[in-house]
Amino acid sequence: MLFGDGSAAAMAAADAAKAAVRSVENFDWTFIALLALVVNGVYLVQIQKKNWNGIAAALALYGVHWLYEIANAVIAHVTGYALWHVSPESTTFILLVGVSWELSLMFSTAGFMVHILPEDKDAKIFGINNRIFGAVAAALFFSVFEIFLASTPAFIWVYKWWGMLPVFITTYIPFFLAAFLIYDKPRNTQKKFLGIVWGLVAVLLVTLIPLGVI
Repeated sequence: MLFGDGSAAAMAAADAAKAAVRSVENFDWTFIALLALVVNGVYLVQIQKKNWNGIAAALALYGVHWLYEIANAVIAHVTGYALWHVSPESTTFILLVGVSWELSLMFSTAGFMVHILPEDKDAKIFGINNRIFGAVAAALFFSVFEIFLASTPAFIWVYKWWGMLPVFITTYIPFFLAAFLIYDKPRNTQKKFLGIVWGLVAVLLVTLIPLGVI
């Protein structure tokens, strides 16, 4: 599926997703197991290695991801449907209308793809800076994989104009640019960027959730 089909079935599935946001009806212990794996198996290992640049990249992507998910949930509140939804049957917990617990934890580690980058931040690939080339390539990979997800009951696109191409350009490229470009920045720049992004995420969540917007 390259784009949403606007069908009654898609809208019904999206309605079910909206109704299930932060419901514990499907909760099970994989929630805790996955959290432990991400914290102990990924972040604590990177902290032990003092891989601060990699951690900054991962948190940059994850923070931008959360801003997008908040915006997606606001779109659902305003227009009736988000750009993307996750089905309640596919997850133990829906955080916001477009992101499940499992999907969110995946994005919390996606920024560690910076480990495949060349050490030389100025090296070129096909004449393009390798950080930018890598971000576009990673975005393309994730966008193509999302085509498969949208063809399953787990992930729902409703709007006929929303699909792989707009996801690639407007969503995944910014995600990976945030990670791949912050990776080499001075520590103070990394801290400022993360402080702004995560501060904004925190303000939006504590404001919009109680208001019932997201």
